[in-house]
Amino acid sequence: MIGVSETTEPEENEVAAVLTTPEEWRVFLERYGELYVKVRADEEELVDLLDDDQLEVLDAGGRVELWLGEVPAREEALVASEERLGVRFPPSLRGFFLASDGWTRLDAWVDGVHPCGGVLWMRDSDAGRRVIEIYDSIAGNEDDVQLFRRSVEIARGEDYWLLDPTDVGPDGEWAAYEFAPKYGDLTKHPSFSALFHSGCESMDEDEDEDEDEDEG
Repeated sequence: MIGVSETTEPEENEVAAVLTTPEEWRVFLERYGELYVKVRADEEELVDLLDDDQLEVLDAGGRVELWLGEVPAREEALVASEERLGVRFPPSLRGFFLASDGWTRLDAWVDGVHPCGGVLWMRDSDAGRRVIEIYDSIAGNEDDVQLFRRSVEIARGEDYWLLDPTDVGPDGEWAAYEFAPKYGDLTKHPSFSALFHSGCESMDEDEDEDEDEDEG
């Protein structure tokens, strides 16, 4: 591991619409799942995710609809998670959980979004605590270590999705971060919604490139 590099802020996320209602999230997540299956999933994943009929449709260039999320969280479960952490989640995160209580596949080096009951402070997770300790031992990381200690861990795998409840925008959204401990890369986004938009935009671009190659 190395020290954290300068935080970057991708410009395209500044103009992405913030998803706040369960209905908006449902439409977006259906599209996200469709793209993931078409663009990102490898052959082994596809066999696990799709039945034979769906695989035939996909092989023929057809559209496969697949829900990669969970059932919606109940409001009382969402409130219980907020009370446990002592915060009220930002609008886009609340809307997401009320559409899907977690997510299983992402266009990122994270395993999936935690269900609302699994959301925790980065400092309280075993993996997060180890990362904080290592980065705290490296001179020059003081500001970033403080960020990690106050951030909520929303998703984790090789990388992390983090939300900072102390950095709140005029729309009530918390600043969001993609953090790659291995490389020290920390990318800031204006909201949880923007984290998802970033992956969707990347898959959209790759889909367009694939279609251009097929036409060529």
